[in-house]
Amino acid sequence: MRVLTIGESMGLIRGEGIGGLERLATASIDTGGAEGNTAVGLARLEVPVTWLGRVGDDALGRRVTAELRSEGVDTIAVIDAAAPTGLMLKSTPRAGVTVVDYYRAGSAGSRLSPADLDRVDFSRYGVLHITGITLALSASARATVFEAVTRARTQGLLVSFAVNHRTKLWSRAEARTFCAQILPQIDILFASDDEASLLVGTADHLQPDDLQPADLAAALSALGPRETIVTLGGRGSVAAIDGVRHRVAAEPITPVDTVGAGDAFAAGYLAARASGEPVAERLHVATRCGALACLHPSDWQGAARPSDLRSHSVDTVVR
Repeated sequence: MRVLTIGESMGLIRGEGIGGLERLATASIDTGGAEGNTAVGLARLEVPVTWLGRVGDDALGRRVTAELRSEGVDTIAVIDAAAPTGLMLKSTPRAGVTVVDYYRAGSAGSRLSPADLDRVDFSRYGVLHITGITLALSASARATVFEAVTRARTQGLLVSFAVNHRTKLWSRAEARTFCAQILPQIDILFASDDEASLLVGTADHLQPDDLQPADLAAALSALGPRETIVTLGGRGSVAAIDGVRHRVAAEPITPVDTVGAGDAFAAGYLAARASGEPVAERLHVATRCGALACLHPSDWQGAARPSDLRSHSVDTVVR
């Protein structure tokens, strides 16, 4: 079941050591971005995957393209000579805390256009995976997502959506508005508990404990998705799949960097689903993938391979 994912991948400058970028003497060059991270996670788990996005005609754009291809991702990189590749700056001001700043306004990735979709034969794919980040980047990127979903539904693809709300890109009200428009067309939904509260409209007038996570997952499923997975960080995750509620415990780890963990989780779930695994195993695999991603400072370099998944397991409870 080949997966198509669409969005922005960027250059990443990561400070080396503990401290803010205003004080650190050295940094490393890397790449990152939600959809590209998920694509790498899928490729490492031996799922055929294509990434479509825009990059600038610059060194960072060439690096993004080269690194995705080196990981086995079929890469459709639209070269935009009129805009630069986006950039992320990441630092660890103190142990256990990661700060990320984005320089993506007017980037090549934000100029994604519905016309770019003409480069893709949707009939070749079984799943379209998109995120709320692309919805938030710009009006043209948002139009591209909605058009991609339309084409996917026409061709009978499953549509997977990770909310990935970024407060630096848009407000909670904007996110709620546009996500509400797309949810009825989504088959598989990934959201954190905070994002789930946002989408069901509880965040502004209910205390966090008023709805249990499993209730949030069920409420989201009522909005359209047949499979809704709500991640809870160190408390694991819950899911509502075809009306049945599931819960999986987190794997005990000491995280190095949690950025990219949600992308790895989604890749694990989709890979296990593509292999025909039952729900419990999908959640096992997703949990393991998310945990492993947290053990590496890169956005995607800690993505799991099949051999990694065989070394540990976690417990799941179905009720």
